Amino acid sequence: MHEQIHEARIIPLDGRPPLSGNVRQWLGDSRGHWEGDTLVIVTTNFTDKTNFRGSTDGLKMTERLTRTDEGTLNYEATFEDPTTWTSPWTIQLPMPKVDSYMYEYACHEGNYGMVGLLQGARVQEKAATAAAGKQSALSALREY
Repeated sequence: MHEQIHEARIIPLDGRPPLSGNVRQWLGDSRGHWEGDTLVIVTTNFTDKTNFRGSTDGLKMTERLTRTDEGTLNYEATFEDPTTWTSPWTIQLPMPKVDSYMYEYACHEGNYGMVGLLQGARVQEKAATAAAGKQSALSALREY
């Protein structure tokens, strides 16, 4: 299970054909099938607004997910767009099994940034207190 921002994909595995080429989507149109123990997902029909690393609406992404052992899923993605790149290129990374909760992306990201957020808030509070102190001093002088 993976979650990032608000993106979720439903990937048909039933052999249905891809959508018509004139139907373009931000995340493309994905179709999956099994090659032995590997789930292969081919995604096409990206919109020209997707613009992944300079790609066009001709982008094709082929993902391969293979369980390499009980605790590891190998993720591989190959990107093709002859208008953008001279040849396909591939990334690969192991995804270890995590025995903990899956946090909603923004909250988890916010947890990492909490130190900076709190530091910024303390600076604003200090400035507000100093400004209020100056106002109090001015008020006291006026009353004197």
